Amino acid sequence: MTDVERLIILNIVEDIGSIRTQSLLKHFGSLEKVFKADETEIGQIKEIGQIRAAKIPQEIKKINLNKELDLIKKHSVKVITFLDKDYPENLKNIYDPPVVLYVKGSILPEDKLAVAIVGSRLASFYGLQTAEKLGFELASHGITVVSGLARGIDSSSHKGALKAKKRTIAVLGSGLAHIYPEEHKDLAERISESGAVISEFPMNTIPDKWNFPRRNRIISGLSLGVVCVEAAEKSGALITCDCALEQGREVFAVPGKVDSMTSKGTNKLIKQGAKLAQGVEDILEELNLSDSVSRQDGDSRSRIEGSALDKEESLVYTLLSSDPKYIDDICRESGIGLNRIAKILLNLEIKKFVKQLPGKNFVKI
Repeated sequence: MTDVERLIILNIVEDIGSIRTQSLLKHFGSLEKVFKADETEIGQIKEIGQIRAAKIPQEIKKINLNKELDLIKKHSVKVITFLDKDYPENLKNIYDPPVVLYVKGSILPEDKLAVAIVGSRLASFYGLQTAEKLGFELASHGITVVSGLARGIDSSSHKGALKAKKRTIAVLGSGLAHIYPEEHKDLAERISESGAVISEFPMNTIPDKWNFPRRNRIISGLSLGVVCVEAAEKSGALITCDCALEQGREVFAVPGKVDSMTSKGTNKLIKQGAKLAQGVEDILEELNLSDSVSRQDGDSRSRIEGSALDKEESLVYTLLSSDPKYIDDICRESGIGLNRIAKILLNLEIKKFVKQLPGKNFVKI
């Protein structure tokens, strides 16, 4: 049996975890000796105690390792342990790093430059658009975007990074044989092709609600900072922000409307001292990565110049923002007639510069 297999087994045994696994390894000097130890020897370790020690040897024998290895192979998953050289450096430095990481895709050295984007599952259109934009811009600067694959802000963040054709990492609160939510299976597959989908949970673990707070410490642990886009006062995203603070990471919050339920959490974070994030520049500057901002500005200019927008299209585009604007207001501000404006907006939609919302409202993408 290899050390990787031994760590897979210890990770499956309930109530051991990272800290106790490290204590076992430190006490016995090798994983081989850990697996040969009896309950009396294990009970001598302060962090474990006699009651828990009596269960560990029995639980180890019950684990069906072959079943787990078969699932790992079936789903093309790689296992990285906290003893491996390619274990993520940022994550290794937290208090309780995962014993093993199940990885679908790849974790690369450049993922050390990572920023997490988290927020509400029931996000507003403003929140979804902001998350996708931040994901796109951070990724365009070579920053790996980390999130949790959940509905709402998480998935929008991943999609933004994928639009930039850059790296993103999704951290699950379930095993990799149970992608959750189920409708994000295709998204998870796309992420694994240009980054990684990872979990510390054994392959067949279902998405139990108690798993997600544990998942959140990995999201923040992989990252230099956490950006909260939208969150209610008791949102799970705030748990990730708490983890980030405990781990010595920066916390950013995107301001929202004062009367919005999904902005109460983010606005409160700002009152408590989180860094205000009005755009990607605020994040990059705080993390001492602002030297790459000029590249993004140049890319944006090139996108507009290279898209063959005519004079009227450029004018209308500059009048729009992330806030919905009614078509009559666009006519008034541009001085262009309604029929002509409708054609211009349609062209901008086709070129993916503008999105139409219900009620003939338009926003800049």
